[in-house]
Amino acid sequence: MTELVFKQFELARGWCIEVAESVPEEIVHVQPAGFNNTIQWHIGHILTVTEYFMLDISKKMSYLPANYSELFVPGTKPAEWKGDVPTANELITQLKDQLVRLQQIPAGHLNELLEKPLFGFETYGECAGFALLHEALHIGKMKEMKRVIEYKLPSSGK
Repeated sequence: MTELVFKQFELARGWCIEVAESVPEEIVHVQPAGFNNTIQWHIGHILTVTEYFMLDISKKMSYLPANYSELFVPGTKPAEWKGDVPTANELITQLKDQLVRLQQIPAGHLNELLEKPLFGFETYGECAGFALLHEALHIGKMKEMKRVIEYKLPSSGK
């Protein structure tokens, strides 16, 4: 079962990177009406949440800059960003680097119990399942946003 989880991470992350790389630089910062964030925010959010659930909890360390929690955790918004904000391309590179770190997690680790339950999860495997579901959800949001933004661009003829 644990091999399946890591295969799903590889598939989901591949899809995420494909979608993120397909977004033109001129629209990655656009926040369309009806959406709370931008595509750039979603890329950083996926990266930050996955880092937390898959690497921070177990190793108690993050490979991401400290300010990512101020930029990309739930409830944050690009309109409130201050300081150094990574570009979408930097975030995509970090998604690729993170996948390598995820692939280095020992398979048996997913069966281990957390020190204390977190959001109702009791094992690292349950956290992994959530991280996968979360990533897929946000990939879909990025695809929706891209379609909405491109539809409204003057050059689209619509």
